[in-house]
Amino acid sequence: MKKTPVVSPMDAVIVSFQASNGDAIHQDDVICILEAMKVQTQIVSPAAGKVSGIALEPGALVKAGDPLAFIVPGEKGESVGKQVAAAASSNAAMDHAAAMLANTLDENRPEAVQKRHQKGYRTARENLADLCDAGSFNEYGQLAIAAQRQRRSVEDLRENTPGDGIITGTATINSALFGKQRSQAAVIINDYSVLAATQGFFHHAKLDRMIETADKLSLPVVMYTEGGGGRPGDTDVTTQIAGLNLHSFLAWAKLAGKVPRITVNNGYCFAGSAALFGCGDVRIATKTSWIGMAGPAMIEGGGLGSFKPTDIGPIEVQAKNGVVDMVAEDEAHATELAKQVLGMFQGELGDWQAADQGQLGDIMPADRRFTYDIHKLLRILVDTDSFLELQPEFGKALVAGFARLEGRPIGVMANNCKVLGGAIDSDAADKASRFLDLCGNFGLPVLSVCDTPGFMVGPDSEKEAAVHRMSQLFIAGARMESPLVAVFLRKGYGLGAMAMAGGSFMRPTLSVSWPTGEFGGMGLEGAVHLGFRKELEAQPDKASRKALFDKLVQSFYEKGRATEAAAYLEIDGVIDPADTRDVVVRAFAASGR
Repeated sequence: MKKTPVVSPMDAVIVSFQASNGDAIHQDDVICILEAMKVQTQIVSPAAGKVSGIALEPGALVKAGDPLAFIVPGEKGESVGKQVAAAASSNAAMDHAAAMLANTLDENRPEAVQKRHQKGYRTARENLADLCDAGSFNEYGQLAIAAQRQRRSVEDLRENTPGDGIITGTATINSALFGKQRSQAAVIINDYSVLAATQGFFHHAKLDRMIETADKLSLPVVMYTEGGGGRPGDTDVTTQIAGLNLHSFLAWAKLAGKVPRITVNNGYCFAGSAALFGCGDVRIATKTSWIGMAGPAMIEGGGLGSFKPTDIGPIEVQAKNGVVDMVAEDEAHATELAKQVLGMFQGELGDWQAADQGQLGDIMPADRRFTYDIHKLLRILVDTDSFLELQPEFGKALVAGFARLEGRPIGVMANNCKVLGGAIDSDAADKASRFLDLCGNFGLPVLSVCDTPGFMVGPDSEKEAAVHRMSQLFIAGARMESPLVAVFLRKGYGLGAMAMAGGSFMRPTLSVSWPTGEFGGMGLEGAVHLGFRKELEAQPDKASRKALFDKLVQSFYEKGRATEAAAYLEIDGVIDPADTRDVVVRAFAASGR
């Protein structure tokens, strides 16, 4: 009867035999275990039958192709049924790892979850699930714990400091709209339920790793920043004193201009967490946010008084001063805004709608002295429901935000004649400068909708560092390489109008005006007062002075009409308001955007 040999597949040492001569054996039962290069290999039976020919002992060296045993076919009997310890060990390791990973999840942290829900907040992992496409998140550093083994047991740390207070990884966001490739992103979410999301040793290590990954892979980053700042209690770290030799803040700042960074906050955000939030390109915060460069303990430690956390940087303050770009109702709304903003950097949408453009002609009042609603005008002009305004409570004389035209993302800035008559004050200049830089950094074309009497003037304005802050708008316009289209609705006066056009009326890809446009080196009224002071003072009474003043203003208006400016080639053309959208779309298309 022919025997089937069981041979060694490699040069190895015999660790043990799981079967003996005469044992019945099934196909694929383990016969013996070999070891080579510290790795053990299970040798299984190629057929059912009875074992024979075992002559070697454990510890014996075999060569590749040497027979280890023979199988006599056709023999009936029960399998020896011996199991290999390595397989059991492998299963135990998998079970152990699965248990440790599960320990970091919400379902195994009921008290922490309940505490968040009692405050009306979501957990970090609930925000994660809402932000990322289902099944797309690859987590980094999930098994990290706080560096406090010298003061706490490992079991305690695993139970109470999972992830060291931060969740990091890569995922897709908005893939249903933009496809998997364009939807790749890095995600960083502070977990306030773990040590108030304070920044410990491994917390920073995870943060640095994800920032480095975003840099290498050119991934946009969405970061949730709720947290208490630096942590002094990591006793395992013995090679530093002040702990200021950190890389996180430098690395995060170096991403500026390389990839879009969207920061989201809910709850307390102090010290280091606030620094990360403030570096964001677009900063979103809920109404229940308190954001400050120092928390209560640091303020009191500095001898500056005792304050509650809710006294420091409430949303009412941080929205008005421009720290927060977008105010959300809650974490769900903030997450939705983050996805919408991220989408502006991810590409075009195939489906879009637009309002009847004929409505634009009805917005401008017949009397040039009356105001109108610039927000309504912009909503009609761009794709329906696409306008995302930034810093609406800061620099209110200027409106800025993202929008879409025929599905293509653009930046939009416009003067608001209801605030300071549309004059650009220092806050509005800061807002516009930062916005042009943001759009320029990531190649978004900009539509500038101009109706301004110029820069805000006067002693009070100069107290706000107007010379420096307003001049930065020229620098931002010169630095920006993205296409810019300027549309003048009404007033285009002085340096302010030039700044709205990127520094010069010839800077834009296209400069056009509505028929209601009017242009001059300064506001008409001011020009008349300045240029015709003697003539006005020579009038015998108020009535005659007013009559002369009105006549001169009208004369200046006639000379500065949009049609005259176009005739002298100071602008490229005059258009029907209803054609504005089509003209702008064509201009961006001509620039390749």
